[in-house]
Amino acid sequence: MKLTVNGVEHEIESAPLTPLLYVLREELGITSPKVGCQQGGCGSCTILVSGEPRRACLLAVAAVDGSEITTLEGLGTAEALSPIQTAFHQHYAAQCGFCTSGMVMAAHAYLENGGGTGRESIQEALAGHVCRCTGYVKILDAVSAAAGGEVASNQRWLPQPGEEAPVEVPGAPA
Repeated sequence: MKLTVNGVEHEIESAPLTPLLYVLREELGITSPKVGCQQGGCGSCTILVSGEPRRACLLAVAAVDGSEITTLEGLGTAEALSPIQTAFHQHYAAQCGFCTSGMVMAAHAYLENGGGTGRESIQEALAGHVCRCTGYVKILDAVSAAAGGEVASNQRWLPQPGEEAPVEVPGAPA
């Protein structure tokens, strides 16, 4: 079986009924999809299959043979985050980080499909994603900002090579 993951083609050695989540994490070393409930209820293993959000824990690798798979690693890089990754960073939309990759993938698909800034439509797009830290308000703010084009370039947040990263908390006294 063959999969293209984040633009790189892979020959898969796992058995056809092996969950895609296992193949991504254990065979390919891609760890952004998290092992949560393993029943499709928490959303922490969400990836994109041909642009559509899917639960990797529920997909047998044979069901996606030949498909284009995108994980968080395929959206951007540390030097050039995608708009939704930048929005999550700028709006402090990650607390423990466990649900974050699944939320970002679902939000990315929502934005790619023309999703708007309305909170109800964002909530519907993220339904089924569980954030145990209850960071939903900041997550909704981040998705709304990205949908509205209110995301600044992430370049100002990153130090230059050889430069120490400044620790700044917006709104904090200097």
